[in-house]
Amino acid sequence: MSASLEGLVAVVTGGASGIGAAVTRRLRDGGARVAVFDLAPEHAEADLAVAVDIADDASVRRGIDAVIAEFGRLDIVVNNAGIGAQGAVTDNSDDEWHRVLDINVVGIARVSRAALPHLRLSPSAAIVNTSSIAATAGLQQRALYSASKGAVLALTRAMAADHLGEGVRVNAVSPGTADTPWIGRLLEKAEDPAAERAALEARQPHGRLVDPDEIAEAVAYLVSPASGSTTGISLAVDGGMHELRLRPRG
Repeated sequence: MSASLEGLVAVVTGGASGIGAAVTRRLRDGGARVAVFDLAPEHAEADLAVAVDIADDASVRRGIDAVIAEFGRLDIVVNNAGIGAQGAVTDNSDDEWHRVLDINVVGIARVSRAALPHLRLSPSAAIVNTSSIAATAGLQQRALYSASKGAVLALTRAMAADHLGEGVRVNAVSPGTADTPWIGRLLEKAEDPAAERAALEARQPHGRLVDPDEIAEAVAYLVSPASGSTTGISLAVDGGMHELRLRPRG
């Protein structure tokens, strides 16, 4: 798989930290040149780091233009940037609903829309969108977040259908609860961080949080030309949370 990414150019949104940083490392280790789009790209370990706000179309287009100016091509887009949200359906204002959906869903549309003219020229074009277990399982206090990630999953399938004939594969990766800075911030706010972490770990059948490097491996598979017959799917990296129903331990 490593050799199969040689010569390819990738954009990873939200690539300066968390899952995005792990994906960036993995794609570079596989031989790809990687441009990171992030609001704070200065600490990104990438071949090109660009300050991009995926909530702003002009910013996105400037970012894509910078990639083409630097590398002359674009083969892979990993739409990873997103924000979290907590609460039941009654707990967030209209403004917050609009903000989260604009970043988590419309942001993918903006980046993909700007990238597609260049992806269509690639012999190995692939898009991977970051969805979530929240798209397919009812999780407490995640109404807005779940709605956004469910939309990402539906969007992924529609994009796959629209662009397969153009030679562009589109897939999603759907992590379980991952050990990321966002989860770390949630735990810091909890009354009992240790107990909250234990509850999150127990919710997953394999009994621990998902490592971002495990998600990065899934993304690397999906963007690799070696997976040329894989499109329109959601690859779960969740310790069995989506599919398994285990008896309680003990």
